[in-house]
Amino acid sequence: MTDGDEQPPGRTTDGDEHRPAVDAVDAVDKASAADAVAANLGANAGADDTRAETARAADAGADSAEVDAAVDTIAPAPAPAPAPAPAPAPAPDAASLPHLVAVPAPYPVPMAHVGEPTRAVRKRRRWPLWTALGLALGLVAGAVPGVLLRGPAPDAAGRSAAKGDPGTAAQRRLGERMLALLDRQATALVGADRAGFLAIAEPAARPALSRRYAALRALRVTVWRPAADGVPEAADGQPGQWRQTITVGYCFVAPGCAPSTVELDARWRLVGEEPRLTALEPSGTDPAGVRPWQANDLAVTVGKRVVVATTTAQRSKLPGLLAQAEAAARVADRYAVGDARPDRYLVYYAGKTEWRRWYGGGRPKWTAGYAVGVGGGRHDVVLNAQTLTPDGVDDLLRHELTHAASLPDRGYADRADWWLVEGLAEYAGADGQPVHRYEGLTEVRDLLRGGWSGRLEAVAPEADASDSRVGGAYGVGYLAVRHLVDRYGEQRMLDFYRAVVHERRSPAQAADEVLGDPWSMLHDECVAYVRAVVG
Repeated sequence: MTDGDEQPPGRTTDGDEHRPAVDAVDAVDKASAADAVAANLGANAGADDTRAETARAADAGADSAEVDAAVDTIAPAPAPAPAPAPAPAPAPDAASLPHLVAVPAPYPVPMAHVGEPTRAVRKRRRWPLWTALGLALGLVAGAVPGVLLRGPAPDAAGRSAAKGDPGTAAQRRLGERMLALLDRQATALVGADRAGFLAIAEPAARPALSRRYAALRALRVTVWRPAADGVPEAADGQPGQWRQTITVGYCFVAPGCAPSTVELDARWRLVGEEPRLTALEPSGTDPAGVRPWQANDLAVTVGKRVVVATTTAQRSKLPGLLAQAEAAARVADRYAVGDARPDRYLVYYAGKTEWRRWYGGGRPKWTAGYAVGVGGGRHDVVLNAQTLTPDGVDDLLRHELTHAASLPDRGYADRADWWLVEGLAEYAGADGQPVHRYEGLTEVRDLLRGGWSGRLEAVAPEADASDSRVGGAYGVGYLAVRHLVDRYGEQRMLDFYRAVVHERRSPAQAADEVLGDPWSMLHDECVAYVRAVVG
């Protein structure tokens, strides 16, 4: 695997070529674009306030009912009615399986700056280090259940076909017994049978497993489907001890979801011929890192569209966070690409210690939130409790939940599309507010005065960019998307987004096929609009 220092999120190594830059149109075309934008700018301004007020009025009426219906719990939620196990996805052909496993690409937001009385720089949504994102090759979120498996997809019992090295007959028989025990444990977990969940484990392992059980039940686990990644292996220097890597497909709240996946290290001790579980720990090779429910006791509240979880020490924050997240979800749902909006958004509120551990930690110190792919078409959102301010939570949630609603399973393939991905999230974060109220216009103006070529595909900030440069880049993305919306409407803009980000067409091809206009002209219109807005 290449280290991918210069690779964008989701970039594959199997022939995705960098797109050539679109040739610049001549000066007459650019002048025409600028004139058209100037003519439209005044007409659009009058509709902004009406658009914003209409959206907010629609949102406000639903808030209280949804929050009142939420469940705030640490103890296990009531057991769901027994249901048949969902049918597994069919096993893909070996040739169709991904040839690598990659880390997920987070979508972070920087912390607020303090003590700037003359110029309020908003909590800009700054991109993470490109060296980290460069590792996101091919599989950002996991396209199908079991995508993190190194072997074929599991069958209904959670067993996978043998790998190239199937091990000895004794190893295979032992692996089958271990999987049978894990199947029993899974049934107990989904059925709210704590005693059954712990029954396969040694007494010393039960306290940690009890905490895991409580966290998963609080999150309303509805699917827990273990599958083996090869045969168990004897632990070096520990007679009678065995290790086994498993991948679990899991769902929260919605029983019919496409499962997310997590990789676990199971450790066993043989008592006679019977395996006894001694530990079930996060795997060091799991692309997404340690999930919050693997690391902490959780307090959880469940709403109509969002599940919000945090540590027990932060549980007093849950009612307010749920109300804000439910409002943000109604906005984000509008930007789901196609018919597949998330069945539930999952938001974690992280304290100082948790921020450093959940999903691998290691975020830049300015990050206030991010979305991370966990498989099954799902992105979990994490908020940094240390850096959030009350007036910054709403647009942060709208931004990150829009990423969760609109990003493809495998991320996006070209850094040149950064302006479109972040521009859509910024547009959703703005929630219909008039353009002149967007808080990043000063940074956009600074960017236009120097440090940017004027090409949208080149606006993405580098890892060491200043906060002003980062804020300007996000502002350019927002204004470019806003212009496309004003010109074509939200639905056609989303069709363009899908063609570029999901279907990986070039902007030139997508503009011609979806919008019916040449991209060279539209690109210059977008840039002219940016310049016209900031003056």
